[in-house]
Amino acid sequence: MKITFVGGTETVTGSKFLLETETTTVLVDCGLFQGYKWLRERNWQTLPLDIDKLDAVLLTHAHLDHSGYIPVLYKRGFRGPVFTHHATKALCQILLADSGHIQEEDAKYYSKHKLGKHAHPEPLYDRQTAEASMRLFQSVEFDEQIEVGDIRFYLQPAGHILGAASIIVEAEGKRIGFSGDVGRFDDVLMTPPRPLPELDLLLMESTYGNRRHDTQDPFQQLAEIVNRVAKSGGVLLVPAFAVGRAQALQHLLATLMDQGDIPKMPIYLDSPMAIKVSDIFCQFSDQHRLSHEQCYRLCDGVTYTRTVDESKAIAGQAFPHIVIAGSGMATGGRILHHFKRLLGSSKTTVLFTGYQAGGTRGAKMLEGVDAVKIHGGWVPLRATVKVISGLSGHADYLELTQWLQQSALTDTTRIQLIHGDPEALEGLRVHLQEHTTFAVNVAGYRDILRL
Repeated sequence: MKITFVGGTETVTGSKFLLETETTTVLVDCGLFQGYKWLRERNWQTLPLDIDKLDAVLLTHAHLDHSGYIPVLYKRGFRGPVFTHHATKALCQILLADSGHIQEEDAKYYSKHKLGKHAHPEPLYDRQTAEASMRLFQSVEFDEQIEVGDIRFYLQPAGHILGAASIIVEAEGKRIGFSGDVGRFDDVLMTPPRPLPELDLLLMESTYGNRRHDTQDPFQQLAEIVNRVAKSGGVLLVPAFAVGRAQALQHLLATLMDQGDIPKMPIYLDSPMAIKVSDIFCQFSDQHRLSHEQCYRLCDGVTYTRTVDESKAIAGQAFPHIVIAGSGMATGGRILHHFKRLLGSSKTTVLFTGYQAGGTRGAKMLEGVDAVKIHGGWVPLRATVKVISGLSGHADYLELTQWLQQSALTDTTRIQLIHGDPEALEGLRVHLQEHTTFAVNVAGYRDILRL
């Protein structure tokens, strides 16, 4: 058996792990590269695999850095099954179509305004292809045993977002764990990740491998920021991931307003995708901590702007108010139009609520740049930029260590660190080397590991 690390190495995006036995080939995760241009260009490169011989895709969860390349596989002829949890399938139905639509719109915009180097910009895939690729999805329950050729696997809850799983694979006398993205033990919305069984090898994410989360109460942090915005008569712009983060923010704001900790003010969820996800969130109430009442309450008092005209109408809203819009790293989506209109004002506050991958617009803004490039033009940045790290859906290095220690791993378990920036990967490797007995290494791009 061998594993080829086709993505998700030395970076937090593009997760793809090719697992091959004598008779069977599966791809664990199938994500888009995001962030730096040199990483995004990998999305256009040919994968080191024969699509005709690929038997299945095993998907840990719905985030595009894990799922967003599936339409490309479909476009190139893959017609095998994509196995994942029911909630993940429901989320991918929304995320993949939206991803294709955004790529179509960006290509049209760049073509119309003659931006970029290509005379006729093309999307990596379009909405129609993304929707067609959903025909491949086969949803399964947690702990349901599935066989593909001589490979047997099951999913177990990993926290993080709805449907997120670690995948446990057994083949040729070995048991391998693919962590997926590991959630937190005290997440605002999600339940803790389940401990792992005994494994020969674990591929483990390292997004926060060299950092601890802020121990401040996120309710208190958010209240301070909102009250400051209210006092200044400004606007709070929140780039937020449609899955999980937007719902957490709705829950926090609704709770704070109910308790009188922040004044009541207009809140706009300017993301058709996040609106749909909020509905799915209520459908899978067994997947998170909120009661039915809390789940439906987070939608009260929030104005949903589904259409472009409704989004544009926010510009006429009296101040102060709050706008939550995609995307979480400000790489696209409706938040960019609010940025173009409001970043030049000192009364604007931009609040990031999660990890910002290197090279993204969000990372640059947190670095303190004077201007950001949006749709080919430069927009001055005079707004206040804040971040709340306590809402992250990823376990930090101490929580990852706690997860490992709660698991049934043994001294013979080998760990390959994946899905992290170089500093995070090295930080977690050193920490685990000093505080555990596991043999820990950092996986490299296109490395091949034989078992």
